[in-house]
Parts: sequence; C-alpha cells; structure tokens
Amino acid sequence: MCLRLITGKAAQALSRIRCNGSSQYLYSTKSTRIASNFLVKYLIDSLGFSKKEATFTSSKITSQKTLKNPDLVLNFLKQTGFDNTDIKILVSRAPTLLYRDVSKTLKPKLQCLMDLGLSGSDLVNVIAKDSNIFMRSLDTHLRPTIDCLRRILGSDEDVVKAMKRAPWLLSFGTHHIMETNVLLLRNFGFSNVIIKKFVLRSPACISLKPKWFKDLLHIVEKDFRVLPDSPSFLRGFQVLASQSKSSLEKKIGIFKSFGWSNDDILEMFRKLPYCIAKSEVRIQKSLNLYMKELGFEPAYLASHPAILAYSLEKRVAPRMQVLKILDEKKLERRKWTLYRVLMITESKFIEYFVLPYKDQIPYLYESHKKTVAP
Repeated sequence: MCLRLITGKAAQALSRIRCNGSSQYLYSTKSTRIASNFLVKYLIDSLGFSKKEATFTSSKITSQKTLKNPDLVLNFLKQTGFDNTDIKILVSRAPTLLYRDVSKTLKPKLQCLMDLGLSGSDLVNVIAKDSNIFMRSLDTHLRPTIDCLRRILGSDEDVVKAMKRAPWLLSFGTHHIMETNVLLLRNFGFSNVIIKKFVLRSPACISLKPKWFKDLLHIVEKDFRVLPDSPSFLRGFQVLASQSKSSLEKKIGIFKSFGWSNDDILEMFRKLPYCIAKSEVRIQKSLNLYMKELGFEPAYLASHPAILAYSLEKRVAPRMQVLKILDEKKLERRKWTLYRVLMITESKFIEYFVLPYKDQIPYLYESHKKTVAP
C-alpha cells in the first residue's frame, strides 16, 4: 500500500537515490578491492610476506586507498637503521605505516626520539617493539608524555632507560594516567627519589588504571600488612600488579595445601614478595623439595624466603649434589646449614666446596660447572 502512494516526483527522487547509492557502493567496493590487492602484492614483492601473511595484514586496514609511494617509507626506515625483518614486523603490526607522510609525520617523530637521546640500535629496538609510536600524535601525545616522564624521572637519560624497558610507554593511554598515579604515591608518603626508582624498576606499573593502582596500594597495606615505609612495599605492589586475582588465589592455595597458615604466607610476602611471583609449577616443586623431601617447616621457610626464590635447576639441585658426593666420599667439609650453603655466591661455593677436593674427585669441578651453566 505504501509503495503505491510513492508516485510522481517522489518516486523519481527515490529512484535517483537508489541508483546513485548503488553506483557509489559498487565504485567504493571496486576501489577498495583494487587497493587491497595492490597492498597484498606490494607486501609480497617488497617485504617478503607470504600470500597468507600479506592478506591478513591487508585485512587490518578498514579504509583502503591506493598507496602513493610506500617505497619512500621503506627507504626512510632502512636509512634509519631498520633491517628487513624489523620492517616486516612493523608493517605487519601497523600496516597503515605505509600510508604515512615521511617528511610531515615520520621524520618529526623520529627526531623527537633522537632529541631525547635514543639512537642507533636502541632507537630501532624501541620502535620495533612498539610501532604505535608512529601512530600517535606528536604534539598532543608523544611530546606531553615525554615531558611527563621527564618530570617523574628527572633526566632524559632516565627517560630513555624507562623506554628501553617498556617501549610502549609512549603509545599507551595518556600521560594523565601516569601523573595521577605519581600523585597517589606521593599521598602515600613516597618521596620523588623513591618514586623515580620505582618507575625505573617497573615502568609498567605506572601506567595502570588509577583506580586499580589505588586499590593495589591499599591491598598491599591492609590485606598483606606491609607498611609503606617498608622496602618490600613497592616490590610487593609490583608483584601483585603482575598477578591476576585467580592466579594469586591459586598460588596462595598451594602454600595452604602444604600446611601454611595465613600468617606464614604474610610473613614470607613481607620479607620477599617475589616468592608469590613464581609460577604455580615452581612453587609446587620448591615446596615438595623443601617440605616433603627435606622436612622444613612452614615457619622456617616463611622466615627464610630467599630459599624459595632460588632456581632449583641452576642453584639448589647442583649444590645439593656436590654436598651429597662429598658426604658419600666421607670427605670433611664445612658443616653449614643448607640455607647458608644456598645463600653464598657461586664463586664462594666453588671455593669452599669444590676446589678443595679437586685431587680426590677430579671430575667434580667440571661436572658442577655443567649443571649451573646458563
């Protein structure tokens, strides 16, 4: 019924709209297909992409257009120091990089990083690890973020150190997040010197969402009972920030399954938060060794948590094997606790427990060195 009422000029207008819309759609689709095919061929011929890789990379661009002169971008990147592998990684992550204007967009951003002090392989590595740096606005994002890091860290040299550890610092969210989190740390009583050390040690933490950042500060203080003036406070914060809630609960559950009380777990965390950062498998293996095989009690391990942090494969097992061999040979040795044996440096261990017996056990030194070799 409604269709019959659309007659005369209205019908003609509707017809024109339909025809124009259809032709525009067909033209747009054809243009997009041509541009997409061109990009796929270019990625294969110029950068060594496989057809599958090139097709997938091309599909990341929602608005296709013909590449004006992608060779300018490639030449610019090569002159900067990127090799073909680096460029392939960059383009696969951010294919729109090939559409960028070299003189107006890429060079100014690169110069901004070079003015900061990044150069050579460091410059290439930072950009290769986070191509989004080229996608961010120079004036509204990159420069304000660099200025923010300068205020926090105090020098360009330290900004570069932070960026090398976390290249995405210049492309994530906004610099206002970092400023808010720094203010939260100051409100907790931390000095600028301590904040600087914290950011250099764990730059990822300063980019957390402020609400989560604030909640974590209170969790470390209230739930884990670590005072803000304790050296373990910010280390504990860093450990918890790297854990999901479910992972943390599973790890705590493992300790409890071995008879640990809440107080045991809290004491261990206050002394050495890193023990919670180890994987569930490593925690399980350590507790099996120390508690089931060697008979240590939770209270002892909680008060000597470093023993749980050492690598079983590279430190604990090799040293225990040396002690076992010496005892089997009935050779006199230092009667130290296992904790003290594990605490000394590798050079001291060899000096005290390996070299004195090279005549009686010629193979001991080489055998031990193989087990601890990186």
